[in-house]
Amino acid sequence: MTDAEKALWQVLRGRQISRLKFRRQHPFGDYVLDFVCLENRLVIEVDGGQHGEQTDYDEIRTRHLQDAGFCVLRFWNNEVLLDIEAVKEKIWLAVQETGAHPHPDPPLEGEGD
Repeated sequence: MTDAEKALWQVLRGRQISRLKFRRQHPFGDYVLDFVCLENRLVIEVDGGQHGEQTDYDEIRTRHLQDAGFCVLRFWNNEVLLDIEAVKEKIWLAVQETGAHPHPDPPLEGEGD
């Protein structure tokens, strides 16, 4: 993981945001998702400078994830490293807007604690 991903993982792990369980570096189809909450279909991607040169790929990837029912949030490395509190706030707001909160039903396959 990059330094930015490590920093964000420290605030996502242990159900620190709205009690949601996040996984890191999770495979999904042809992709590896930086962070995902499977039970609420929330993907968080942390992008470095190379993503400025691959915007078409990122847009296609985001569209595929959205078509699969995921909400996708993207942050630049410097956003995470320089203002982690603002990033946490954006994630929390997205959770509130999408109604993503822990589901009372049993966990998805492979999602047990």
